[in-house]
Amino acid sequence: RGGRGGRGGRGGRDGSESSGGRGPMGNAEGMNSDSGGDAAGNTKGPGRSFGKKKKVGGEYVKKPRTSLRLGTSKKGRSANKNMSRGSLKRRDRSKDKERRAIAAIDRNTVQLPEGPLTVGALAELIDEKPVAVIKYLMTDLGVMAAMTQTLDPATCIAVVEGFGMYADEDEDYDEDEDDEEETAIDAGIAFEEEDSDLLVKRPPVVTIMGHVDHGKTSLLDAIRNTRVTAGEAGGITQHIGAYQVDQEGQKITFIDTPGHAAFTDMRQRGANITDIVILVVAADDGVKQQTADSIACARQAGVPLIVAVNKIDLETANVDRVKSDLTGYDVLTEDLGGDILVAEVSAKEKLNLNELLEKVLLLAEIQDLKANPDRLAQGAIIEARLEKGLGTVATTLIQKGTIKVGDIFVAGTTSGRVKVLLAPDGKTRMKEAGPSTPVSVVGFDGVPEAGDLLVVCDSEQMARDLAASRLRIAREKEAAAYQAGLMQSVAATFSADGKFKETREMCVVVKSDVQGSAEALTRALQELKLEDDEATVTVKVLVSEAGEVSKSDIAIASVTPGTTVIAFGCAANFAATEDARAQNIPIEYYSIVYDAIESVECRMQEVLSPTPEGEYAGEVIVQEVFNIGGVGNIAGSKCTAGYVKKGSNVRVMRGDKILCEDKIASLRNFKSEVDKIEAGDECGVGLVIFEDFQPGDRVESYIE
Repeated sequence: RGGRGGRGGRGGRDGSESSGGRGPMGNAEGMNSDSGGDAAGNTKGPGRSFGKKKKVGGEYVKKPRTSLRLGTSKKGRSANKNMSRGSLKRRDRSKDKERRAIAAIDRNTVQLPEGPLTVGALAELIDEKPVAVIKYLMTDLGVMAAMTQTLDPATCIAVVEGFGMYADEDEDYDEDEDDEEETAIDAGIAFEEEDSDLLVKRPPVVTIMGHVDHGKTSLLDAIRNTRVTAGEAGGITQHIGAYQVDQEGQKITFIDTPGHAAFTDMRQRGANITDIVILVVAADDGVKQQTADSIACARQAGVPLIVAVNKIDLETANVDRVKSDLTGYDVLTEDLGGDILVAEVSAKEKLNLNELLEKVLLLAEIQDLKANPDRLAQGAIIEARLEKGLGTVATTLIQKGTIKVGDIFVAGTTSGRVKVLLAPDGKTRMKEAGPSTPVSVVGFDGVPEAGDLLVVCDSEQMARDLAASRLRIAREKEAAAYQAGLMQSVAATFSADGKFKETREMCVVVKSDVQGSAEALTRALQELKLEDDEATVTVKVLVSEAGEVSKSDIAIASVTPGTTVIAFGCAANFAATEDARAQNIPIEYYSIVYDAIESVECRMQEVLSPTPEGEYAGEVIVQEVFNIGGVGNIAGSKCTAGYVKKGSNVRVMRGDKILCEDKIASLRNFKSEVDKIEAGDECGVGLVIFEDFQPGDRVESYIE
């Protein structure tokens, strides 16, 4: 190729070796060519060779080809760095991700100090406004709190996590220790430190506990000079009540609890809101099951005991045996070297009652019981019921502050305004009630649960919002519990390995005169369980409420066939009775808890082993099965008991399993059709529907 201007010529095309000159503007540059251009670049040399083969040592070797592409890559260290990235293998970035995640957690971690925190201090720690923290407490946790009130560590952790942060717990923090104390989430209200200068002395709250029929209510009757037991069905206490008496110018509040096993929750509530527990033990009966249960409740609540040995006037009384039995439960009386006070009394003869009350006042003086009456009231609901003309009436024990007519309050998932305050006698109206005073509150918008905490609020809107939030949280918990039970049932089905039992449910609707009795009866029924080799029967409570039986209860019962309505200590209105009669739904009335539980157990037995209508007449055992064309299978059988009649209702049993219920369509003795077969005779039995007989099956006959 010829030269270009003054830049010098380039080599020719014939492939010979030469040096191509470069013009005056550059130095000489060696090229592969035969001849080069002159200094001026006017000469055109032979063409340049592009990859032609050259014979070297007898072999042709391909010459390297020079690329004419202009390079745009970086030079030096950048080029070496790019060369190191030439691999297609993906780099492992998991460590970087973990490092970034740990750094994000560290940035969002809040260091909580030891002990409780005020709402304002917690809001400052998590860099949120106090109003936002209070709103979260109310709407998501169902806790009523003010800016100056304190929150326990468990509630503080819940708030921190609710705002998307992490709580740095103290290494010495033990969750088990926190579980022993009630948290703000459990109580539904933030705790508040009381000013010791504002505290004044208050009456002691005493709970009477013990075994059924050991004379608890009779002892309280003797102290109050009333006749409460005469109004109780069966002579046993089935409600929890609160009363107040005067002793030497000082007031004492008494709470009476039932002794039956079904009322464990009532006893537990009584122990949780009391200062002193009087354990009543009959001198002629000794320590029984509910006595031990009462001791456990008192220990769990952390309250002191006073033992009242009752019925010492009986000839069979043995006080020393009672004290000896109590030592088996670590209850050591003073005369045996312990610190438990003992009073030997007789409720019937009213012996040593003043001695018992003096020991109560002595123990109360040691405890130095005080409360602040000049604050918003707070109390525990002991019992709730529906009364005509008043609506919901809740027996409440005021623990702090003073409740007045017109106060706005919230209790559990209900709220309202105090319309009437009734004294324990149910007749005297009060304008206000202070600490340790039992009072009946009227003005709820629903029926609260026994054990709920009643708290007076500043505004009606706050009370409604808090009640609605608690109701939503309660429904979410119920839904979660239902899902958990469903998953357990499914897991049990898959792990049964072919041995899965059929699950049957007996549905009931429970209505009671008071909420506590409905709760106790529901708990007792849900614990009932019957099973055999083939099936398991449990009780499903569709409704558990206080109040009379209404049309809505009958409507709920009508959805599930075989549902029974249990009215415990209450009645059914006329409309409900008419609907129940029209839809053939049974309403059973009870006034004693024993009778209700026993009746349900009998019904469960029928669900486990249903029997046809009529009375049992006899049975036959299948010995051989014959197939008769046009007729079907006939069971060649022998009557082993009673007699079997044509057209009677029958139940086919295979072992313990009930195959079906049917009717006898044909009954033959040899070739003749007969109406009746007696014990010892052989026969052929044909049923209306069932034909899948096997030798050994039993056919039971029932005559209407």
